[in-house]
Amino acid sequence: MSATIKIKIKGHLDSSWKDWFDGLEIITQDDYTLLLGDARDEAFIYGVLNKIRDLNLKLISVEKIEESDNNPG
Repeated sequence: MSATIKIKIKGHLDSSWKDWFDGLEIITQDDYTLLLGDARDEAFIYGVLNKIRDLNLKLISVEKIEESDNNPG
């Protein structure tokens, strides 16, 4: 089973921040930015959240989307 992380922050970040956020996809919409990507493990997620805190960005939401492997086998 794999999971995707979806983090929503207030304001706009451009794609130049992709390396800073360990390769998460950066999508800017309206007055917020989405960070999307593989939720490798909890340490990775906490690391990204710490970077958001260190940059003094306003965190709106964090969502971990579990994707199950539905192989009929």
